[in-house]
Amino acid sequence: MQILRGKGVSQGIAIGRARVLTRLASDVRRAKSQDPQREWQRFETARRQASRELEQLYERSIGSLGEEQADIFRVQAMMAQDEDLADAVRERIERECESAEGAVLGAADRLASVFSHMEDEYMRQRAADVKDVAEHVVRCLTGASGQTERPSGQGGEGEHRAVICASDLSPAQTVELDRQAVCAFVTAGGSSNSHTAILSRTMGLPAVVALGEESLGLIREGVTVALDAEEGVVYVEPDAATLDELRRRAAKQGRRAHDLERYRHMESRTLDGVRLEICANVGSLFDVEQAQRCGAEGIGLFRSEFLYIGREQLPDEQEQLEVYRQLLETMKGKRVVVRTLDVGADKQTAALTLEREENPALGLRAVRVSLRYPEVFLTQARALLRAAQYGPLCVMFPLITSVQEVKQLKGLWGQAQQQLRQRGEAFSSEVQLGIMIETPAAALISDRLAPLVDFFSIGTNDLTQYTLAIDRQNPALDGYYDTHHEAVLRLIEHTVKQAKKQGIWVGICGELGADGSLTENFLRMGVDEISVTPSAVLPLRRQLCSLCLTETRACDGDRRKGEE
Repeated sequence: MQILRGKGVSQGIAIGRARVLTRLASDVRRAKSQDPQREWQRFETARRQASRELEQLYERSIGSLGEEQADIFRVQAMMAQDEDLADAVRERIERECESAEGAVLGAADRLASVFSHMEDEYMRQRAADVKDVAEHVVRCLTGASGQTERPSGQGGEGEHRAVICASDLSPAQTVELDRQAVCAFVTAGGSSNSHTAILSRTMGLPAVVALGEESLGLIREGVTVALDAEEGVVYVEPDAATLDELRRRAAKQGRRAHDLERYRHMESRTLDGVRLEICANVGSLFDVEQAQRCGAEGIGLFRSEFLYIGREQLPDEQEQLEVYRQLLETMKGKRVVVRTLDVGADKQTAALTLEREENPALGLRAVRVSLRYPEVFLTQARALLRAAQYGPLCVMFPLITSVQEVKQLKGLWGQAQQQLRQRGEAFSSEVQLGIMIETPAAALISDRLAPLVDFFSIGTNDLTQYTLAIDRQNPALDGYYDTHHEAVLRLIEHTVKQAKKQGIWVGICGELGADGSLTENFLRMGVDEISVTPSAVLPLRRQLCSLCLTETRACDGDRRKGEE
């Protein structure tokens, strides 16, 4: 038995068979070329393809990973189109006569070296992103794109699954691995804030990073590997006593996970009877099925932009109708809230020509795009109205800042209904319309907005960003991004109060919804619904069912009665 030590970044114990992966880019031959123009065109085609594929990865993973973690792919998609990288590649192709593959890898090495020597931690982390993007472009150049290396001969249950061992893993490699065949990750590099660490935590798989190349080299393909991610220890070919101890501890952890299962079909209600609906945020039909398995009581946010991103043609009405119909039918009568198109700024789609902006977070995005391109909005509105025949549907408009915006959008919604009537098309007008409270402006005038809509959904991610004037995608500002800031909580409380006065329901939609330290606060404010990543539904319900908002003594009595 060999004992290797690294850094545990995602808790848990795992036992499996080693699957040693190599990064494709390291195997690419850096050949010379006599046709620079041809190599440049190959690069241009490949980087466009890589950008599209990374956008598609964003779409596919947003529901399972959450918007914050899925943003990794959106950032990398933009990096693939970065002109600094392109200029560096062109220079190597034209001056050094390198092949497109060699030029991409050489340019990425140079840029990554520059980033890695910067003082700013956020900029140092971009070095890994540059290399990940370069590898994705090379995969497109070599025809290996989409051929993700998967654990072969693995699958099934328990200790027959694979422990993925690699120098490092790109976010794309991590997400595209078959989760049913993988039980853990081990990497030579990485840190607690690396993409592998973040994604493994989101996926609920144990991981040990920073093992070092020498230690990683001691792990051979197919041998038994055991991880204690809590201690950051990797056991290679562990002895019987070690395996028995790890299995005992793993069984204890399994019992805790099994305990969550009893909450799957339980109503979300406190000990003293206060109801709070727990729903899921999703970004695709696949994620809707996951939400069902996790016991979500509805869909609190369906991100419709996944229909638009990563493609060059806008989805037509019929295509959208089919997606929304399947969404509603899959949820079998549970309420579904669809957010209208939320693109622009950092969520770009080639199907719409949106100019590059100096300050995209404050630019042309969300409902501003819908009002700039009313035909795009009308197409989506008609599809939603027709789909509403198949189940309870709510529609909400993102990034509202004024009463006028809501009136304009409701006017377009009415226009869409009139168009369907003129066509003789069947639809349902029984659709609740709501708005997302994501800006201080909307929160402060929520008393004027409430009479215009059927519900509020408070988007805490953007609300925090705009209230504190902090880019939430910049890790260098993590110390300033305080979701518990008094100003943020006051805006939330004010918004809920105005919703209650008007008699409309209000939900929390964003990372703050899964923050158990605030659940009781939200209940006392009067929040009716919380929508979170599917994996957070059951832990949140377990916590909710243990809370009591009235006298503790009375609730203890209720608990004892329930146990009897």
